[in-house]
Amino acid sequence: MSRTRPAGRRPAVEGLPTPYAEQVLDLVAQIPPGRVMAYGDIAAVLGRGGPRQVGNVMSRWGGGVPWHRVVRADGRPAECHEGQALALLRAEDTPLARPDRIDMARARWHPEPFD
Repeated sequence: MSRTRPAGRRPAVEGLPTPYAEQVLDLVAQIPPGRVMAYGDIAAVLGRGGPRQVGNVMSRWGGGVPWHRVVRADGRPAECHEGQALALLRAEDTPLARPDRIDMARARWHPEPFD
């Protein structure tokens, strides 16, 4: 009997992060407690990719960085880990706009410009 993976599920990631993924992960590692960045913010700071590419990096290799500090532009955490992310964000006193959304105007982090 052959096993097939469920629709929409990715196979396990193999190998090391790509250079772009390393840039994403390095930036995410700098986000301070109580602050967040949207997926698109990260792509804009890096000057390449987009929200989906950043999301792909986070889903594949984001376990070693504060992944919960990367949210959607409207302040909602990623659906697959929403409860866990909100608990971690609340523990860091991240400003909330509603019980399930970050107050992006108050919590959005802007890194120092790169030299």
